[in-house]
Amino acid sequence: MNNFTYYNPTKIIFGEGTIGKIAGEIPADARVLITYGGGSIKKNGVYQEVMDALKDHKVIEFGGIEANPQYAKLVKAVEICRNEHIGFILSVGGGSVLDGTKFIAAAAPFAGEPWDILAKQAKISRAIPFGAILTLPATGSEMNPWAVISRKEIGKKLAFGAPPHTFPKFSVLDPTVTQSLSKRQRGNGVVDAFVHVTEQYLTYPQNSPLQDRYAEAILKTLIEEGPKYVENPENSNAAKNVVWSATMALNGLISVGVVTDWATHSIGHELTVLHNIDHARTLAIVWPGMMRVMKAEKREKLLQFAARVWDINTGSHDEKIEQAIVRTEDFFNNMGLPVKLADYNLNREVIGKVIKNLKNNNYITLGEKKRVTPEIVELIFRDRL
Repeated sequence: MNNFTYYNPTKIIFGEGTIGKIAGEIPADARVLITYGGGSIKKNGVYQEVMDALKDHKVIEFGGIEANPQYAKLVKAVEICRNEHIGFILSVGGGSVLDGTKFIAAAAPFAGEPWDILAKQAKISRAIPFGAILTLPATGSEMNPWAVISRKEIGKKLAFGAPPHTFPKFSVLDPTVTQSLSKRQRGNGVVDAFVHVTEQYLTYPQNSPLQDRYAEAILKTLIEEGPKYVENPENSNAAKNVVWSATMALNGLISVGVVTDWATHSIGHELTVLHNIDHARTLAIVWPGMMRVMKAEKREKLLQFAARVWDINTGSHDEKIEQAIVRTEDFFNNMGLPVKLADYNLNREVIGKVIKNLKNNNYITLGEKKRVTPEIVELIFRDRL
């Protein structure tokens, strides 16, 4: 395990009926910008709860943030923040709305070209403070400083983060809000969280038994609670466990002191850019191929994954690994996520396009040991045809 500094200042407000508590978390004199997505919050009652809590504030709304937040949309909110002297931003939505909010918060006081924050990783020295009301558990964005922003007109999907400035000041996690989500959204969220964990866990032994055990606990909880959460939106106990698992999956705790992977995410992002496939669904496609092609690199951790997460203890090493991959594919399918390119009417023509985009984004070597090259990406996609 490597040296590390772990810092996470985000206050979590968890439980049913907690949205009203935001009134005590936002400065009384702040002009507030509320960011949200397609407007579902105005149908499920969340919007009214928010407005009731902020009745004493000057509130400006900014809706329509996309599922893959688009730069062109977000810079409009940046101008609103500047013109209206916004003092606090409240994200009301899922991870995409919150990712967009992080960019808005960082870009509004930024003196240069906002795109440089993403394309050049320009230094961020301050950001408008912001908080979140999470409506879709999946990304972990509610307790980390990272975000992914797209610019479809040039085919880019880039990540950024500027800790400590882009940590939410607080995040409200009310599991009852998930009852209005579609089955597709709930399934996507479970798989997204699951793969977040494996990107940090399925690498190589790094003398990190505590991180490993945390990761395995999250994975097993998602396996046990995910089906109940997806099939029955009114199962509040399952919702609570999935919501908290998704947050714990990417709040930085299980990655302290270890080298992580993220190749599956980098490749999956290109499928979203090219074919507008839901983020989690791209992960479900890429993940099995990644594990099969890179199983020699990941052998020890894959065997640990097979034994501790899937309770697979019979067969040769290769048989145990393959069983674990198949069990995970079955889990993705049970969550409603197909795992083959053919399920999206894609064929081998997509391989060259993905590789070209990865090269254009300078993603030539990926993974925990930087051994996922364009040639490896091709092998991964051949497994997924």
